[in-house]
Amino acid sequence: MTTTSAGERSSYLMRAGMVRNVRSGEHLTTFVVSGVATVLITRLLLSLSGYPQIGGKGLHIAHVLPGGLLMFVAISLLLGYVGPVVRPAAATIGGIGFGLFIDEVGKFVTSDNNYFYKPTAAIVYIVFVLIVLGFRFLTTRRPIDPREELANVIDHAVEGVAGGLSRRRRAEAAELLGQVPREIGGRRETADLLAACPPDEVELAAPVDAAWQAIQRGFERLATHPNAPTVAVAVLAIQVVGELVIAAVLGNGLNTLPVLGVTAGSLLSATFTVRGALALRKANRARAVRLFELAVLVSLLMTQVFQFAATQFAAAGGMLLDLVMLGLLRAERDRMRRAVDDRTKAKTHRLPPEPDLPPFPEDPSDPV
Repeated sequence: MTTTSAGERSSYLMRAGMVRNVRSGEHLTTFVVSGVATVLITRLLLSLSGYPQIGGKGLHIAHVLPGGLLMFVAISLLLGYVGPVVRPAAATIGGIGFGLFIDEVGKFVTSDNNYFYKPTAAIVYIVFVLIVLGFRFLTTRRPIDPREELANVIDHAVEGVAGGLSRRRRAEAAELLGQVPREIGGRRETADLLAACPPDEVELAAPVDAAWQAIQRGFERLATHPNAPTVAVAVLAIQVVGELVIAAVLGNGLNTLPVLGVTAGSLLSATFTVRGALALRKANRARAVRLFELAVLVSLLMTQVFQFAATQFAAAGGMLLDLVMLGLLRAERDRMRRAVDDRTKAKTHRLPPEPDLPPFPEDPSDPV
């Protein structure tokens, strides 16, 4: 690679070989959703079946053990295989294993191994929140470097060299390569390597990828609906009122802290919601979306913590509603950002096509 100037010098982590994955956010989402779903489903199934114990004669096989086994399987996949194909499966399996593990946290923080320890729901929720916040801090505190983007393209080529690339995978790699400046050393060689990968439409089944793509498309359609802003305001307002009602119902001496937390978070969310509604009236859609996002984030990171502390896993419904709203709002924010980028590109002169991008065959039998 070419030598970079002092201003372009790699970070210490990059020099140490720690290159970020551009799809890390998707993999983290898969891990967290798998983990949260596992906790909720496990609690539901155990409740319906009367909390049976597997074992006998003084033995009890807790589900923390299969959880640890699944996390071992996920780690083994990541250690044993290269390329991007295995990561969605590892994120799903690891998330399920972690969910089975963290569900039993009540047994390990109490002297009597109490699975039904009341703060367990809040502890589990806080753990997942800290995982998301910590991961985002580590991966987003500086922009993705072009050389990291190039390394991710090479990661696609790792798959293609051994087993060929489907048109979908090749398109993903080419799109990412198009974001790498031409002066970055190794770019042309990487393009040549992609071009040398044979076509192969056989892919490892990736239901998680397909599910997320379908969810994202659904979010984009709903976010662009003409009535979406009105519905967003109504849902946020109803949620705030509901949270305040719950706080009033729980308002007794034993629940003082959760009640105060739910009340404070709800009022802060209400403030952002009202400001967002006013921004909509002024036709400032971008600001409105950002304010609605803040209202949902306050609910997720503050209000729901105290909701779980007060009502335990019954608060899962409010959390799921917050996640759906956040997905819709971020889909709309991404759409508006793409629209701004398209307008910006339209105002600049049209660049000539890049000759070093790998060609795309019309069908798998065409030469690359």
